[in-house]
Amino acid sequence: MVKPTLHCPCEGRYLEQTFQYDAPPVGETAFDLGEQVYHRSYDRCNLCEHWFGHHTLDLSSLYTKDYVDATYGGMAGMAKRLAKILALPPERSDNAGRVAYIHAFVTQHFPDSCQRQRLLDVGAGIGVFPAAMKSSGWQVIGVEPDPRTARHLQNNVGIQALSVDLLTLLPEQIGLFDLITFNKVLEHVEDPVALLSHARCLLKPQGYCYVELPDVLAAIEGPRREEFFIEHHHVFSPTSMVLLAERAGFQLVTLERLREPSNKFSLRGFFHKQGLGD
Repeated sequence: MVKPTLHCPCEGRYLEQTFQYDAPPVGETAFDLGEQVYHRSYDRCNLCEHWFGHHTLDLSSLYTKDYVDATYGGMAGMAKRLAKILALPPERSDNAGRVAYIHAFVTQHFPDSCQRQRLLDVGAGIGVFPAAMKSSGWQVIGVEPDPRTARHLQNNVGIQALSVDLLTLLPEQIGLFDLITFNKVLEHVEDPVALLSHARCLLKPQGYCYVELPDVLAAIEGPRREEFFIEHHHVFSPTSMVLLAERAGFQLVTLERLREPSNKFSLRGFFHKQGLGD
């Protein structure tokens, strides 16, 4: 296992152990971990307040083997969950707030001719966000590691979906994008800096990345919060979100801290390539 990193120059000198788990907290997805002993913890950086997941469990096949079945009960379950979430009234929908926030930013920062252009959604999941963006006129391509999820996105959302690792995608294969989105994705990888950095080569010169992350503020309610479930290698502070952007070659344009209708503590904001104006 690669130790979760933000490529911090302090090299972990300010870390202290915080939450510890010897059994899955209530509500965590029951992943098949085989014979592995469930033990994990979080280390908190007292400098930037970022939380790093710490364990020796092998989760390498989580998103290509067990995630769809354990989380949704298979492809039929994904379609059912998609329909249920899309039917939520706006005041109960995290996605409605996300889409409104993105549209407000796009209206302010994009020229009129570029408001409904190409969007790459990394870790598109069951497709709630791509469905909403497609309905408002965007050309959306989704990226998901599990081929079943890609088929679901194509069949039930009606977008092009690629079952690939983002790090293998090049501009000559799929072109450039006006907007690349990471909705609650970067916390799932051990090296989010590498993943976000690669997005730079897929952005148009005046394009933006939208990033949404779990907020360490959830820690005030204790270790059972879903922000600290096993699949999250990272939980971010506003400071570590800024550091993430800078180390991946971006500058932060906006940052918002919020409590979503689902009760999640979240951070969200837009990044653009370093050296470009707003």
